Amino acid sequence: MTTTATYRVKGMSCGHCEGAVTAELSALDGVSAVEAVAATGLVTVASESPLAEEAVRAALDEAGYELVELADPAPAP
Repeated sequence: MTTTATYRVKGMSCGHCEGAVTAELSALDGVSAVEAVAATGLVTVASESPLAEEAVRAALDEAGYELVELADPAPAP
């Protein structure tokens, strides 16, 4: 089952930024798709299971961007 999460990311301003973020997050285990939109600062990640926030934050830091928050937190069970 695929899960999707959307993150608010600080520092993206162009297509190059979108590509850098997409490349770093795509390299995480289990990630099947990434959509980064510089105009909104939102990044949507589809993965086989929920990703650890620390892993997402580390990948974004590596690309030179900052994770601000999870934009669509999953509802509590």
